[in-house]
Amino acid sequence: MMGHSHALSGAAVWLAVTPALMALPGILEHPELATVTGTVLTPPELVAGAVVCAGAAMLPDLDHPSATIAQAFGPATWLLSRGVNFVSGGHRHATHSLLFAVFAGVGAHLLAQRYPVGRDIMIVLMIGLALRAVGIGVPGHTITSALVNVALTAGLFVTFHMMGVTYSWLGFAIGVGCLVHVIGDCLTERGCPVLWPIKGRWLLPFDIGIKTGKTFEKKILGPVLSVAVLALLCLRLMPA
Repeated sequence: MMGHSHALSGAAVWLAVTPALMALPGILEHPELATVTGTVLTPPELVAGAVVCAGAAMLPDLDHPSATIAQAFGPATWLLSRGVNFVSGGHRHATHSLLFAVFAGVGAHLLAQRYPVGRDIMIVLMIGLALRAVGIGVPGHTITSALVNVALTAGLFVTFHMMGVTYSWLGFAIGVGCLVHVIGDCLTERGCPVLWPIKGRWLLPFDIGIKTGKTFEKKILGPVLSVAVLALLCLRLMPA
């Protein structure tokens, strides 16, 4: 899938699943665990989570030097992508697995708990990736688009801070975003090594075979996901 499809699906899944988590027995028995659920998230936190989850849905493609995430912050992310590509075994290998989603989620949670500065850097990066993925910028003007991205990213981060957003849910949002990316790529013709390091690619459901960047994704899937995000956002923010 293309970057905007991954980002939009990440935001949509976040808005769809967080309120439902309160129904889990573990949450009901231990209310303190409910800090990651939509029923206790404030509206700004719900929006912030959707943005962070959208950005996290780009992370598995860090193994692809030509992907949106690899171009997001110039030479720095391109070189990082080259390194991840080499270490992970190439595109759609280690980073496109359940293990990576768990690793990313747990790592983000520990970072948020122990290193506030590192947490803030990660949040800024996720916001920037989300904005880049959905195409916010000036067509044909790379530098101008980058400046717009930086300004909007800073503005959103400061706004979230001023509105009292807390980030106890950060690891959950990162893990969900990565998992959504993996599931999305399992819908394409190439599939993903979901159980990496076990070999074998999964396709869902039964080799549906969506072709990345083709007419279906651009003309149908993208608009459908956009409408879903807006509808879910209105639903979650609507007063009870």
